[in-house]
Amino acid sequence: METLNIFLASPRGFCAGVERAVLIVKKTLERYGSPVYVRHEIVHNRHVVDELKNLGTIFVNELEDIEDTSRPVIFSAHGVSKKVIEDAKFKNLIYIDATCPLVSKVHREAEQLNKQGYFIFLIGHKNHPEVVGTMGQLDVGTIQLIQTKDDVINYKFSPDIKYAYITQTTLSVDDTKEIINALKSMIPNIKGPIKEDICYATTNRQNAVKLIAPKCDLFLVIGSPNSSNSQRLVEVAKNNGCTNSLLLHPEMPFPTEKIINSKNIGLSSGASAPEILMEETLEKIKSLRKVNIEEIISTVENVSFKLPSSLQ
Repeated sequence: METLNIFLASPRGFCAGVERAVLIVKKTLERYGSPVYVRHEIVHNRHVVDELKNLGTIFVNELEDIEDTSRPVIFSAHGVSKKVIEDAKFKNLIYIDATCPLVSKVHREAEQLNKQGYFIFLIGHKNHPEVVGTMGQLDVGTIQLIQTKDDVINYKFSPDIKYAYITQTTLSVDDTKEIINALKSMIPNIKGPIKEDICYATTNRQNAVKLIAPKCDLFLVIGSPNSSNSQRLVEVAKNNGCTNSLLLHPEMPFPTEKIINSKNIGLSSGASAPEILMEETLEKIKSLRKVNIEEIISTVENVSFKLPSSLQ
């Protein structure tokens, strides 16, 4: 059997926001001992969540689920609504906010635009925790979720209202562009973010996939089904020449047959997937085929975010 070519996307895996969030949980455990609570999954990855559970973290859906209110609670990297923070203060909880600074930037943007009298469109995915948190910065009726170009076409615009848009940070760059163009065709003077909201890590990982996908007959993205940025990487690979693209996660059977029948495989991982999962995947592929691995570097990331002052 001929050698299998593996094109490894770089950058891939953990972004600075995820690294910071995971470190916040570990530092909180060091400072306060266990258990500490985390509201929702700290990041969308089962492996990361299980590792933190083993260290003494208890994950809850809502603040009401916290059994020992003397213990600290951490808010996930996706951000929370203002109501969650108000509830935490009302309950006198020790809370630590692990919201990614790039998500916090979108929250501040929403508040500023609202103060300036704009009605805001949020481009994003319904029920994603980041979208719930961002919409929860403002009063109901001042912000509207837009998921598709059709949502724009079907919206009833008023000539008396000033409109602006913001976006979820983990969207497909290309799909979002399409929706923004639709908004601009309806409202030429719509106000957009000064610097785009889709985060650097999402953009970089998508660009790396775009470079590799045309060379591949199979593309595997390591990530969780509820991870928006991982799902987008699969879509980007499909839209850029590799229709046979899959999200690789623990609940699915390993695609042994597809790997055996491939000549060129692309590999990447979502921003919440640790590198150990990539290493394990490569070992599994090596047990099936003789491989030649080439890392394709589209850019080098050197971003890091400070920890909250209470943990420094």
